[in-house]
Amino acid sequence: MLTLKSLGAARTVTGSKHLLTFGGHRILVDCGLFQGLKHLRELNWAPLPTSPRDIDAVVLTHGHLDHCGYLPRLVRDGFRGKIYATEASRDVAELILKDSAFLQEKDAEFLNRHGLTRHKPALPLYGIDDALRAMDHFAAVAFDKTVSLPGGATLRFRHAGHILGAAHADIRWGGRSLMFSGDIGRYGDPLFPDPVSGGAPDYIMVESTYGDRVHPDGDPAMALGAIAERTMARGGTLVIPAFAVGRAQQLLYHFWTLKQAGRLGSVPIFLDSPMAIDATDMMCRHTPDHRLSPAVCRAAFSIARYTNDVEASKAITASTFPKIVIAASGMMTGGRVLHHLKTFGPNPRNTILLSGFQAPGTRGSLLQQGAKALKIHGALTPINAEVVQLDMLSAHADSNGLMRWLSGFSRAPRRVFIVHGEPEASMALKARIDGELGWRSVIPEPAEEFVL
Repeated sequence: MLTLKSLGAARTVTGSKHLLTFGGHRILVDCGLFQGLKHLRELNWAPLPTSPRDIDAVVLTHGHLDHCGYLPRLVRDGFRGKIYATEASRDVAELILKDSAFLQEKDAEFLNRHGLTRHKPALPLYGIDDALRAMDHFAAVAFDKTVSLPGGATLRFRHAGHILGAAHADIRWGGRSLMFSGDIGRYGDPLFPDPVSGGAPDYIMVESTYGDRVHPDGDPAMALGAIAERTMARGGTLVIPAFAVGRAQQLLYHFWTLKQAGRLGSVPIFLDSPMAIDATDMMCRHTPDHRLSPAVCRAAFSIARYTNDVEASKAITASTFPKIVIAASGMMTGGRVLHHLKTFGPNPRNTILLSGFQAPGTRGSLLQQGAKALKIHGALTPINAEVVQLDMLSAHADSNGLMRWLSGFSRAPRRVFIVHGEPEASMALKARIDGELGWRSVIPEPAEEFVL
């Protein structure tokens, strides 16, 4: 009997973990951290319903933290199997997991040093050594190649767009075929290939991040250029909180096309994120996984001044000249962007550009909702800068893109499982699937078990 249970990303947009069980074997599809609201983050500390020792393999669709961030804890708690991922996803995951472990160790050290914890001592969820041990479990799988998994299952990765290395996971097990979407990218993206659908899976699990909205039409580079020029005309600084993997490279590419078109003049552009710098170098090492030629890759990503050390980052903050600053993290949960927000947020000449999805409970979500102050490093910072949301930069397919992907399959599946979305987004996508396709769909409850 094949069963499916979502241990994360059920009725929420974070913490993806989907457990398949058959004949005493268990395969976990994705193994992400919960992010955002406190009650979600606290779930990271709860033991899994299934012992990590009893999980035979992990299939990783891509390397974002909400899909891979729990892997070091899984290994620490006894997981001994392999983690199957594309080669580029393995490299992205290594970058993100090391950064996550470093930040958790630093946060715990800060809390202990200042006595700001009821735990004696505060401990990180996992550390650098745990992240390194997790990397030892990775097994790279090429796109469109079928490989065997424990217990008689097979796996084939198909291009998902979204970010470097991202894949849909086509799993066949126990006489059933299942398609796990992971995160679905956008059709016509200038950097990444279109998401691939097709075939006739028995079951489909689909993300629903933007299941309730449609991205605006238009050229994102032109919109980005207009925002930058408006800010520069005021003598201001454009601060862009950006995900280090995917969004930062997309922004650099668009700014390069603007410069090629003779726009933006000599305004300096800074990439102030060591992880984003490493991810940008990684793009040029994995050219088969994206649309850019090696020459364009090198040219586009040389548009920015790379800021590796803290002193150089401080110099950006201290500068009063107009400029563009791209810094992590994308939802403003931490990182160097917080220092830029403290300096540039209070001044109405400046602009803060929200360039993608903002999970509930994050500073990005608060700004999206019109907050006029943000708590940063324990104190309130007034936000008088212009705040702009540019959804057309999103790396996720919108409602129409999700429906296009689903419509690419050759027949109706037995059921569609709708995950990785806030309740309103998931319900809106369900209404479209039921009404337009006439397929059976369900929005799983956390840990709800389905017999397939």
